[in-house]
Amino acid sequence: MSGPSSATLWFASYTKLQFFTRIRRFLQSRAAQKNKPRAKVLLMDNKEVEIEVAMDGDDEDGSLLLQRSVKKLHFGSWEEKEMAAMEIGRLAKGDVKTRKLMAELGVIPALVELVDSEVTARRQVAVKALIELANGTYTNKALMVEAGIFSKLPKKRDVSEDLMMHDFAELILSLSSLANTQFPLASSEVLPFLVGILESSSSVETKESCLGTLNNFSAVLENAGPLISNGVVQTLLSLISVKELSETALATLGHLVVTLMGKKAMEDNPMVPKSLIEILTWEEKPKCQELSAYIVMILAHHSSSQREKMAKSGIVPVLLEVALLGTPLAQKRALKLLQWFKDERQTRMGPHSGPQTGKLAMGSPVNPRETQEGKKMMKNLVKQSLHRNMEMITRRANASGESSKLKSLVISTSSKSLPY
Repeated sequence: MSGPSSATLWFASYTKLQFFTRIRRFLQSRAAQKNKPRAKVLLMDNKEVEIEVAMDGDDEDGSLLLQRSVKKLHFGSWEEKEMAAMEIGRLAKGDVKTRKLMAELGVIPALVELVDSEVTARRQVAVKALIELANGTYTNKALMVEAGIFSKLPKKRDVSEDLMMHDFAELILSLSSLANTQFPLASSEVLPFLVGILESSSSVETKESCLGTLNNFSAVLENAGPLISNGVVQTLLSLISVKELSETALATLGHLVVTLMGKKAMEDNPMVPKSLIEILTWEEKPKCQELSAYIVMILAHHSSSQREKMAKSGIVPVLLEVALLGTPLAQKRALKLLQWFKDERQTRMGPHSGPQTGKLAMGSPVNPRETQEGKKMMKNLVKQSLHRNMEMITRRANASGESSKLKSLVISTSSKSLPY
């Protein structure tokens, strides 16, 4: 077998030269920082005097340790790379400046490459190091995405330990803060990976990280298409009943429901509106009530079919209870919805509904006075029905003093906009 070509040897030498140039620059910056004088204020003869003193005690051993670790990460054996990644992760906990200097030494592409290892422990220390390097620095996160971290995500069947899943989920959550920039969401494997974790038996903490990532993605309207096409709506609806995860899942659905695709996906889902109505009864989770009421408002707005489905599912008594006992924001949303259901019912009744004085023959003309009386009588019936329901709820909540105020609000609200 012939030896390596001259071009290969030249490239290896050039790579090492670049590495040692970076190391030299790094050590020079550390030395400059070490020798940089600092100001100290002393009180002399009742006057403040500023003098300069040299900084001492800088961790020179840390610089040398970092130098050795970076060298092993680039040129060492697989075992040495693993130990180096562990040490880099520990040193990266120091401060943001140190993390940026590490990135300048080229550790991020090397760690991303190590994530692709077949050894679980090796992969795990690399991910942990990347988590530390991503902390507080936009540039490092962008370098990880550029290095192809999302192409290194393990398939669900390859991840046997929940701790490993949790580390990947935490890293992706940190990187999802880049969602407002050019983010390769549609072409990457990140969404199937997140959905796979959320549909698995992973821990609540791991799922919380995944939901936080989806929430960051959904805040950008352009991401709605990839999210919905990957079945995120169905996954979120299946998680809103889990009280530890409900708030973030509902917030993400709230981002998606304002898009045409998101609204249609929720309208067509058999879990809607029953799952949302159930959350409206969670008095101990007021934020979830507010978010659920918001989603219901979007679905019900200008959609008589959705309002009819909600009415058949028993939403009106639940809304009455929220309007009486919920937070101020939840009350406003519930009252607005109640007004729509009241208007919907009056529209269905029509001008000829209600008790009539005597039978009319087919084709007989309608007396205008009788029409007005019928409409007035039906309005009174609607009021009485609402009053009875509210009085029953008031007795349950021992809050009878608020009943009359609520009745007037339910009857007098008339705007059909979505101000809340």
